[in-house]
Amino acid sequence: MKRTVTHLADGRELIYFDDNDAVVRDQQDRRHLPPPPAASEIRYDPILDEWVAIAAHRQTRTFLPPSDQCPLCPSTPTRSSEIPAYDYDVAVFENRFPSFSHREGEVDPPHLPGLTDTRIGYGRCEVVCFTSDHDASFASLTPSRVRLVMEAWADRTAELNTLPGVEQVFCFENRGEAIGVTLHHPHGQIYAYPFVTPRSRRMLDSARRYSGGNLFADVLAAERSSGERVIVQNEHWTAFVPATARWPYEIHLYPNRRVPDLPALSAEERDAFGPAYLEVLRRLDGLFGFPMPYISAWHQAPVRVDRDLSYLHLQVFSSQRAPGKLKYLAGSESGMGVFINDVRPEQAAQRLREVEL
Repeated sequence: MKRTVTHLADGRELIYFDDNDAVVRDQQDRRHLPPPPAASEIRYDPILDEWVAIAAHRQTRTFLPPSDQCPLCPSTPTRSSEIPAYDYDVAVFENRFPSFSHREGEVDPPHLPGLTDTRIGYGRCEVVCFTSDHDASFASLTPSRVRLVMEAWADRTAELNTLPGVEQVFCFENRGEAIGVTLHHPHGQIYAYPFVTPRSRRMLDSARRYSGGNLFADVLAAERSSGERVIVQNEHWTAFVPATARWPYEIHLYPNRRVPDLPALSAEERDAFGPAYLEVLRRLDGLFGFPMPYISAWHQAPVRVDRDLSYLHLQVFSSQRAPGKLKYLAGSESGMGVFINDVRPEQAAQRLREVEL
């Protein structure tokens, strides 16, 4: 693998990951761009004990452009995109409209009365382009390309973990307009947060209170032993529908060996991920006969705390409950945080296993 670091016209960093060590990445960004926005602000909610980011500049971000104006496609002699190269394998660059940034502005966050603390929304947001093919999807990638994406995820996690003030790194993909994507080109994102996220804190609190061994490892062992909800497995990975799935179709993919984060995976585990994950995605796509909208979220250990409790895993879930029907987070889910699933997890697992590939 070859890793090439360069910069866009406004100073944002761009990193190419290539299978071919001989490739030369010397194309320059020909655009005239304004400076990147300064960091957002974060506000502490004392009632829910969590931080909320305020990033008003994101209102102007690109929204569902036509394919010939896609900012993630390679540049051409007549049109410049976010990626100056005329072709690429995997590319990662700083988001032009970041929710968190290391670029501090000249104005401090406002002082709010009462118990709400405000701070600079320090961190970093990156875009990961999985392929230069606009019409592809992650499910259509080859195992070798997935392996290269895995290298990019691990590389960025390791580097972002070293940034002062970053407490957690989150790699994810949103796919499909039903999920809320604003760009159709196959891509994901990486957020480096200045705090440990609420969901991670809650999971790790549960792991800390657990009186057995490692909570995540024991859940995985129980699912592997039962097999009732297992979808895909190989020597190094197991994918299953959790017994308490909140979404109509939700799958968790665990390495069989406990590691805290992506950089800790062995070469053999990285090789084995692609075949397992690609089968998961193709089963989802085959369920209703059209591309399944989904969110794919890596749960990694925080940078500085509870790494001994953490267990890397990938959560993939869809709001599509049936053809033409979506699962909306309505009153109970949005108002009280109590999920009501319309599909039994065991039935979902069975349907996914029955998909013909």
